[in-house]
Amino acid sequence: MADPLLTRRRVLTRSLGLGCSLAASPFVTPITLAGAPGENRLVVIILRGAMDGLDLLRPMGDPRLKTLRPSLSEGGLALDDYFALHPALDGLLPLWRAGELAFAPATSTPYRDRRSHFDGQDHLEVGTAGHLPPALSRSGWLNRLLTLLPNAEARTAFAVGRERMTILDGPAPMTHWTPGTALDLSPQNRLLLGQLFAADPLFAEAGETALHMTGADGGDAGMDEARAGDSAGLAAYVAEQMRGATRIASFSISGWDTHQGQPRAILPALARLQDALLGLRDGLGPDWSRTMVLAMTEFGRTLRENGTRGTDHGTGGALLMAGGALRGGRMFGGWPGLAEADMYAGRDLMPLRDIRAYAAWAMRDMFGLAASDVAGTVFSELDMGETPRLLL
Repeated sequence: MADPLLTRRRVLTRSLGLGCSLAASPFVTPITLAGAPGENRLVVIILRGAMDGLDLLRPMGDPRLKTLRPSLSEGGLALDDYFALHPALDGLLPLWRAGELAFAPATSTPYRDRRSHFDGQDHLEVGTAGHLPPALSRSGWLNRLLTLLPNAEARTAFAVGRERMTILDGPAPMTHWTPGTALDLSPQNRLLLGQLFAADPLFAEAGETALHMTGADGGDAGMDEARAGDSAGLAAYVAEQMRGATRIASFSISGWDTHQGQPRAILPALARLQDALLGLRDGLGPDWSRTMVLAMTEFGRTLRENGTRGTDHGTGGALLMAGGALRGGRMFGGWPGLAEADMYAGRDLMPLRDIRAYAAWAMRDMFGLAASDVAGTVFSELDMGETPRLLL
């Protein structure tokens, strides 16, 4: 006699017309959520394309800046006696004044010299210091974090985006949602799917999540096509999930590869970043006070602007942190200076601290983990150094 569960799965794939590969269906691949015990929340935003930390956070107190970057040092919103925020980020000033925004300048991953976006992003999301493991055996550092959290389940962690988020890939349960996934099902088909999923332990949770997130359960799907490509919409949807069971989330913002015309080219990405941060704050409401956001990029950009008023791939960059749980309104870490003798390879900002150390201390403090477990399991053989005391 045929296995009834296998029969149901066969019926499901055929009746939906999803093709012969279950792994390619919207009920499996685009949906990957996860949540952790406790009330603290962590959001990691990947800034794809190598965000220019010296433009986001301008060291206006150094007179060399205008010599190195004559087109990229005009104006700025003073944060302290030395650093100024890019003028397009004026909406973030209330976060800074409230102590809910902070920066760690002169940071980077251990990736050096080759300056490839693909390799740099892999190193950032996999979190390794040396050679990358083979693609099929890679796991992301947020997924490895989940292995340290008791009772983590599929909605504990949540990756949002049209591409896979390597940072949350791995053996621990999580949920990945692709914006724009939609199913046009009749009431009869919705009823049939509900019955099939309810009778199958393997698909019960995934099926319920898929029907809700794509709107096939009659709901509003949380986010429709109009909001799918919009950072504020993504942030609002992530916040909605994090008000529920989700405790860890990640999504990406692209558009940071500013080789030419940077004064204008960087503005859309800055607007998306600002919208995302403010969207998370507004959407989380009271839960913002228990939230930490890390916005990270694969590497920085050159100190000198090039002949087309842009910047090229560099090394040291900046880490942006936000959230009501943050001890913000300050700069974390040191500053190497902009003198030629202080540059990395005679061209880049010198990184003073591994960006993974800040992420490690954030995870250790937010989730009450042992530093040795974070350094050994989440980030293999990481020297976390002294605590920067990120939390209130």
